[in-house]
Amino acid sequence: MAKTLIAVAPTGAEADKSVVPALPVTQNELVATAKECEAAGAAVIHVHVRDEDARPTLDVAQLSDRVAALREATDLIVQLSTGGAVTDGFDARLGVLDAAPDACSLTCGTVNFGDGVFANPWGFVKELYQLTQERKVVPEFELFDLGHVATLHRLLAEFGPPAGGHVHCDLVMGVPGGMPGTCLPWPPQSPRCPRVPPGPLPGSAGRRCR
Repeated sequence: MAKTLIAVAPTGAEADKSVVPALPVTQNELVATAKECEAAGAAVIHVHVRDEDARPTLDVAQLSDRVAALREATDLIVQLSTGGAVTDGFDARLGVLDAAPDACSLTCGTVNFGDGVFANPWGFVKELYQLTQERKVVPEFELFDLGHVATLHRLLAEFGPPAGGHVHCDLVMGVPGGMPGTCLPWPPQSPRCPRVPPGPLPGSAGRRCR
């Protein structure tokens, strides 16, 4: 019987603490939220780290502290965001893996993200993917649009399977600029549309609206 992994993303990179007071931005708040989510059945926590001013940060020391704290307090799979905020540079995003998470996000292409642009050119995507293989960090492939599915196939064809051997996909719907969070069939019924990889590398897909 197939098992379902429930992943939670309690903070994100966009929400403001002043608007959402319950947002867990400090380490203690994040750990407390993680423990509650684990008790409710979650298995994975997708982490965006905030600094002392509650702003998104990819500072490796702070990322490492959060990873260590979550591992000490829970049995959750700790997955760090390599997207950060849309303003973060490629080097800083690659540096996320220096914090040695269990897993990380890997967005498979550039997408308009509201008023900004979430840049993920092919050169960066393949470098991050090869780094996850080298570090044995399990990637979750974020798919904001159908073209990203085609890029996922290209990654697998050129560089082989990911760490862990399974293809974990996240269909990110509802972002202004990406595919809508509607009830249209998935995968698309047209044989010409790219599909999430089947077969020996089973895909597990979650839908996340932001």
